[in-house]
Amino acid sequence: MAMDRNFKQQLMAYMAGNFSCREVAALITDYLEGTFTLSQRLRFQMHMGLCMACRNYLRQMKYTVATLRQLPTEPVPPEVKKALMKRFQAWKHEQSSQSSSPDL
Repeated sequence: MAMDRNFKQQLMAYMAGNFSCREVAALITDYLEGTFTLSQRLRFQMHMGLCMACRNYLRQMKYTVATLRQLPTEPVPPEVKKALMKRFQAWKHEQSSQSSSPDL
C-alpha cells in the first residue's frame, strides 16, 4: 500500500523535529552558542539524528570554529587590511558586473 505523499512529508517533518535543513543551517550558530531553549535543542537534535547532510554541516562548522579560535588575537596591520579591502571591493565589483551582464 502506497503512503500518501503529503502524509509522508508531514511524518518526516515531525520525525525531523519540524526543522528543515535550511532552518538548521540558519540556526547552527545559536546551537553552538548554547542559546536554544530545551524544546529547540530537542527538535534540532531530532533533525540531526535523521539527517546526515546536516550532521556533516554541523561537523564542518565545529571544525571552522575550532580553527578560528587558534588564530592570533593581534589586530590586522593597517596595510594588510587596506590591501584586503581593495581586493574585496574589486571582487565585489566584478561579481556585480557579471550578474548584471545579459546572457548571450
